[in-house]
Amino acid sequence: MKKDHRIALDRRDFLKLVAAAGLGSMLPGGGWADDAGAPSDTPTMPLRDFGRTGVKVPILSLGGMFDIPNNHMVLRRALQLGVTYWDTAASYEGGRSETGIGAFFENEPEARKKVFLVTKSGARDPAGMTRLLNQSLERMKTDWIDLYFVHGVKNINEIGDHTKQWAERAKREKKIRFIGFSTHSNMQECMEEAAKLGWIDGLMIKYDFRLMREDRMKRAVEACEKAGIGLTAMKTQGGGPIPADADAEKELAAAFVARGFTAGQAKLKAVWSEPRIAAICSQMPNLRLLNENAAAAMDRVRLTHAEEAALQRYAARTACGYCAGCARLCESAAGGLPVADLMRVLMYERSYSSPTLARAEFRQLSDQITRLFDPRSLAAAESVCPQHLPLARLAAEAFRMWGRDAIA
Repeated sequence: MKKDHRIALDRRDFLKLVAAAGLGSMLPGGGWADDAGAPSDTPTMPLRDFGRTGVKVPILSLGGMFDIPNNHMVLRRALQLGVTYWDTAASYEGGRSETGIGAFFENEPEARKKVFLVTKSGARDPAGMTRLLNQSLERMKTDWIDLYFVHGVKNINEIGDHTKQWAERAKREKKIRFIGFSTHSNMQECMEEAAKLGWIDGLMIKYDFRLMREDRMKRAVEACEKAGIGLTAMKTQGGGPIPADADAEKELAAAFVARGFTAGQAKLKAVWSEPRIAAICSQMPNLRLLNENAAAAMDRVRLTHAEEAALQRYAARTACGYCAGCARLCESAAGGLPVADLMRVLMYERSYSSPTLARAEFRQLSDQITRLFDPRSLAAAESVCPQHLPLARLAAEAFRMWGRDAIA
């Protein structure tokens, strides 16, 4: 079993963290609860079992979709806070995310022993996965990856016996400890099918305060629990290609102001209320956001019924601007066009305020740019979208922002 590298803060340091994150009213009156539920005066980053692996991971994971070489202070602070589950991918920042982590490990070699390290392969074939795994090991200056994901799976048929055999060999060679996949689209189906395979150790899934209420998602989470699969939630802020109007945002913020925390922290807490989600992976490229999210994770305050109701009212009010990831519907209607991927790119631009990331992700669709804007295909996709997203208009807006750059 992996050694517990939990880092505790003394109460005075935690109070400074809480103050810096703007959480002045969140302190519980009865002391801090440790992982077993007993009162404690020492705040710690909570840990949860990661499926059947025997590993406990912090409930907050550092997502590496940012310029890590210029943000080593974020990695250092993450270690101080006990955020020792780090997630990246071979493709993030054109490889700079992995090389940045490697430079950090070179400077601070003891840090590698404390980190549960995850990276991802865009390849599906064994030769491609081997090449990318070896590249990741070299970039990150490490001998092993704790959890290796096949990246962005939409259909369980993208993996199979060849993936299982590849993973078994990589485990024997001690290059990886665990195997799984990430999925932004058709999550429920992918989760249910993964639970039947018997060899998937972990999944990273799109999961938020909206999706967690759906019956199909609840059944998928239960199936993964029974199969012993560790679950990491991503995209937990529930943003979409159309940002929520200002009035909806103000109303949501007002629901939490009395207890001194933000709507973003409330969305994290909603997901953490599902104990079968081992961790939330959050892109935290600066100290402010890292401190804010870590404080929310460590304070143990739960949402009230009224606050949960406020989130659900917000979800209903903003549903028409959100992509639920049901790519099987829109992409089948559109003849296989990556419509859901395009909506995710727009989400990065408009809800996550990450224009550089959005532009880079859009360029990866460049081989299908001309097909993406076929009006008939997009009209067909619109007709089956449960959220009634204006897909043709959104595609046109994306093309106006990035189309020429992508084609070039």
